[in-house]
Amino acid sequence: MRKKIVDFLKSNEDSFISGEKIANKLGISRTAVWKHIQELRKTGYKISSSEHNGYRLQEVPDLLMPSELQTDLKTEIIGKNISYHITTDSTNRIAKELANDGAVDGTVVIAEEQTGGKGRLGRSFFSPKYKSILMSIILKPRFLPHDAPKCTLMTAVAVAKAMIRFDIQPAIKWPNDLLYNGRKIVGILTEISAEMSRINYIVIGIGINVNINRDEFPEDLRDIAASLSEVKGDSVSRIDFLKALLEEFDKLYIEANQNGFEEILNQWRKYNITIGKKIRVIPAGSDEEFAAIAEDIDSEGALIVKTEKGTEKVYAGDVSIRE
Repeated sequence: MRKKIVDFLKSNEDSFISGEKIANKLGISRTAVWKHIQELRKTGYKISSSEHNGYRLQEVPDLLMPSELQTDLKTEIIGKNISYHITTDSTNRIAKELANDGAVDGTVVIAEEQTGGKGRLGRSFFSPKYKSILMSIILKPRFLPHDAPKCTLMTAVAVAKAMIRFDIQPAIKWPNDLLYNGRKIVGILTEISAEMSRINYIVIGIGINVNINRDEFPEDLRDIAASLSEVKGDSVSRIDFLKALLEEFDKLYIEANQNGFEEILNQWRKYNITIGKKIRVIPAGSDEEFAAIAEDIDSEGALIVKTEKGTEKVYAGDVSIRE
């Protein structure tokens, strides 16, 4: 009902609308309208009121609420169902619980603050309240389990395409880090539940630094983390960016289900900054680093590297670009 009230106010944003007109339009009492208006104000909507003229919407908060995200959202699968939270320990944890309970393909879990978020290799993820995009997407795809790891690269491409829509040049470092001047903007963590021949679900956790000033990062992160607003030179609407991301992800996910990942991997190559570079590699499960030249990714998304010993593949691990 509150979404309907907001939509009605938006459609008449340049003028006041009487409480009686809203009540008649939505089939509720004027008292109910007043109560809903009070609740909307508590969540950050600026709604002016006049005893004789009614209500007028002045400003929409930059909160990632379903009522805002789903307005004019152009997707077929992703974001049709949204679970919204002000604070949680982990959107991936909630997403896995929802997936096990039968959540539909494309369900999105969003939090304004995350107290226990983790990135790859169990690293913590800095996420100040109302300044980041913290989310998880539940996928229940048609493709087979061996294709699931490619979803991390698909996610990086979706974020890259959303960045382009905001005139921000993306730079993907294998497998899924998006960087600005060598500093990380986006973290992606993929978890899977599968059997030998079928995927039960995939949960993709995405954390994006949006409107965080450099001096707001903890001191130990200032030289390794960046935000969209820093790249852009101005604040970025979290609502608009997340809608762009959901739309780009939706297109890629449909492509993967219908035609596989070949075109998605080609797009990853287009935005990557790893291939052709001298790199240092720490394979997953190892503490030993080795130098190599990144040559390409294969059809599975593994990084093909050339070392002193010859050509080999890296399926998971940390890669840094040597200057």
